[in-house]
Amino acid sequence: MFDSKKPTVQLLGRWQPWHDGHTELFKRAVKKTGQVVIMARDMPWSEEDNPYYYELCFNTIKDALTKEGYQYAVDYIIKKEPNIVNITYGRDVGYAIEQESFDEKTEKISGKSIRAGIRSNS
Repeated sequence: MFDSKKPTVQLLGRWQPWHDGHTELFKRAVKKTGQVVIMARDMPWSEEDNPYYYELCFNTIKDALTKEGYQYAVDYIIKKEPNIVNITYGRDVGYAIEQESFDEKTEKISGKSIRAGIRSNS
């Protein structure tokens, strides 16, 4: 079971929609500590930029990670969070902020392009 006292990696994003690049990021994150909290920003709805409400984000993430063999409430949890736009910290208190880099194909995945493709196919 997910243990909130164990070391955990945090992923914060809009996930509009969750895509293969996010899945690759999750795979790296879960290798670091064995569990991840995925924080979904509670964004104002926008047809172009934020067409997915939290419930759809939650289900899309859970479905994608289940297909990859991960278990909700064991390997990860998903939480709705405020529209966080800045992360600030003081002195070193025992965590790292890291940016991951991927191969060119993965780096080119764009939620904006995916949303545009979904709209054009509707």
